[in-house]
Amino acid sequence: MIASLLTRAVAQYPDAVAVVDGALRRTYCELGVRVARMAAAWQALGALPRDRVAILAENSDDFLQAYFAAAWSGTVLTPLNWRNHKEGLARVIAHAEAKLLVATPRFAELAAATLAECEKKPVLLLLDDAFAAALPGIPPLPRAAVEPDDPAHLYYTSGTTGDAKGVILTHRNVTSHALLAIAALQLSERDTWGHIAPMFHLADAWATFAVTWVGGCHVMVRDFVPTTVLDVLAGGVTITNLVPTMLVDLVHQPGAAARRYPALRRVLSGGAPIAPALVAKVMATFGAEYVQTYGLTETSPYLTMSLLTEKLQRLPAEQQFAWRCRTGRPLAGVEVRVVREDLSDVAPDGREVGQIVCRGDSVTPGYWRHPAATAAAFRDGWFCTGDLAVRDAEGFLHIVDRAKDVIKSGGESIYSTEVEQVLFAHPAVQEAAVIGLPHPRWGEAVVAVVVCRAGAAADGAALLSHCRAHLGGPQVPKTVLFRDALPRTGSGKISKRLLREALRDEVLPG
Repeated sequence: MIASLLTRAVAQYPDAVAVVDGALRRTYCELGVRVARMAAAWQALGALPRDRVAILAENSDDFLQAYFAAAWSGTVLTPLNWRNHKEGLARVIAHAEAKLLVATPRFAELAAATLAECEKKPVLLLLDDAFAAALPGIPPLPRAAVEPDDPAHLYYTSGTTGDAKGVILTHRNVTSHALLAIAALQLSERDTWGHIAPMFHLADAWATFAVTWVGGCHVMVRDFVPTTVLDVLAGGVTITNLVPTMLVDLVHQPGAAARRYPALRRVLSGGAPIAPALVAKVMATFGAEYVQTYGLTETSPYLTMSLLTEKLQRLPAEQQFAWRCRTGRPLAGVEVRVVREDLSDVAPDGREVGQIVCRGDSVTPGYWRHPAATAAAFRDGWFCTGDLAVRDAEGFLHIVDRAKDVIKSGGESIYSTEVEQVLFAHPAVQEAAVIGLPHPRWGEAVVAVVVCRAGAAADGAALLSHCRAHLGGPQVPKTVLFRDALPRTGSGKISKRLLREALRDEVLPG
């Protein structure tokens, strides 16, 4: 099914530029031929339909081809987080039972080191100059027959709240989500997508399929260097999705707001909560519509977007802004609810907190070789996200926290995102994470960990005073810790789990 998206693009847009990767330009016709030849090379190395093919690659033309070569050959692509260490990568390869490991030259050394850790070693294929030279001589592979519910991808989650699990996404999941995104974002052949977030993560990878379906152009950014990204955004990109930490770096780049981004129509943000103060800077810097997104790897990923209804678009600009900063409304084609423990719906009053659950064609069937985790994730056919939110009369959701990140202090439930948004509003704060640490009196103490903006200075007393002016007593952090950087997952999100582990022995005030 996924391969048919490329077939359609080749038929309807054969001479359109499919991918820009540095100086390289490749049309859809050229892309289609290379994908069929790459699929044939994989099969010659023993990767048969339903076998897992792991890949270590930066954002690149090679990675785009690999996504479609997997679909073309009927294999299951397992993107690897190249920021992981060799032991962790070896565990993923072993759990996925990968038959083939594909790597670009940049990761040849990491691939070799990883294979040395593997008891059962997959075949290694380097996408180097020798492979590129041999590719034109490989007869194209006929497109494999696949069923809608056959596995297409196997994503190992970043594990921000625990051990990583292999999320199965089927051909139905991926194509259904692509169609939902095309409709919601009005994607067309006029769009150019900036692949800036890593393609091994669904924050970006979903666009591989949606943009191809409509014959749009893929622009590759191999490394997140703020000056390079700003050049790309100014050079014709119409739409992209970035995690908040990337947006922080971009809007604080000297000269970013003085530049022009004439083609950029929408900037999406997902993967982590975002503060309204940052949203305002994004809109002012890029002059584009901002869209908050929410979803999970298990949901392909998007469930909601903060796209305004016609009614909300008639509101004054400052009121529209408040809605754009919310988590958003469910996309057409997927059912999303906010429920109590008994699965009854919370009141749509914007106050009662419940867990987000969902179901639909874009929702995973479960976890690879982990029936217990699969059973625990579903209740009466609804996938339980573990995210807590409120819902209002307009149908908008707004996330208040991950269930595992709620801080229990002195009998009160403290939602870390509410405290973080207040901290973000302080002019000296570039990044902030709020966690709970064990405390003999309160059970857990609210702790803020802050990274200051370059050239800005703030002490703990000033930030605590700022918090007291905007938060209730229990929400005010017991202490503020300053760091040069915050730990991140491979997708760029702040990892509160790693932060808690790093600070578990911190001495807190009484």
